[in-house]
Amino acid sequence: MHITLQHLRIFEAVGRHGAITRAAAELHLTQPAVSMQCKQLEDQIGLPLIEQIGKKLQLTEAGRELLVHAQRIAAQMSELKATMDQFRGLERGVLRLAVVSSANYFLPPVIAAFTERHPGVRVSLRVVNRDAVLAALTDNQTDLAITGQPPDSADMVSHYFMDNPLVVVAPPRHRLAGSGPIGFAALADETLVLRETGSGTRATVERYLAEHNVTYRPGCELSTNEAIKQAVQAGLGLGIVPAQTIELELETKRLVILPLEGFPLYRRWFVLHRKDKRLSGAAEAFRNLLVDKVSRSAGEQRQPP
Repeated sequence: MHITLQHLRIFEAVGRHGAITRAAAELHLTQPAVSMQCKQLEDQIGLPLIEQIGKKLQLTEAGRELLVHAQRIAAQMSELKATMDQFRGLERGVLRLAVVSSANYFLPPVIAAFTERHPGVRVSLRVVNRDAVLAALTDNQTDLAITGQPPDSADMVSHYFMDNPLVVVAPPRHRLAGSGPIGFAALADETLVLRETGSGTRATVERYLAEHNVTYRPGCELSTNEAIKQAVQAGLGLGIVPAQTIELELETKRLVILPLEGFPLYRRWFVLHRKDKRLSGAAEAFRNLLVDKVSRSAGEQRQPP
């Protein structure tokens, strides 16, 4: 049988009203169109469903049984529509985010504001390095991604929303702490504690230093900014980290920023999604909240495009 929802919708109205005229008026169809749909339904089922007894229209036994199922399906479709409306109205759903670890320093308040507005939406947060973030986007394993270096790909849509300055940090007892402007030459005798390969910060720092022919001694490779901060405090070398990640260490005087030539090195924060992905209401709302709220609060620090 090839029975469509339109067949069932029309038959349900006819059975409920007991008249083709009233069913046609309710459905905004012509009477011949309603009669034709009912005839097509009978042909598909292979049984008579409606009988004309004098001037009255009556359902056959098969028609009465079909009416029960048609009304049940109509109720389920109504429930389905209500559920989908909830998703569109941000009453339900899951928002999948993949972000680089540095974003985790400013993102929690944004997520908190979002969930306060939309308590029915569950946020699934994945914190990884840049390569893994882009892989999650490519494989459609995330709705939105946040990174400091969007790919050069026509398949991705990116929105810039905030600056991400990188600074050089040292322990307060370091020989360069408290100095005036420091030239690149001073790095030749220094060890740098670096992020792992695949990190956007690592790629930006290496590219920048190579462009300026800066030499340094590579030290530990660490997978998080927290680990880099701990290593620098322990005297394992200088670190280059996002300024947003060291507010507490600066307040407690466990780290200092060195005024190295060319720094702060400005990167940018971007929120990304696949170009071919139809964003859910939750994803659109979060993207707009991020761009509007964070960029507004950081407006004085933003650099011109």
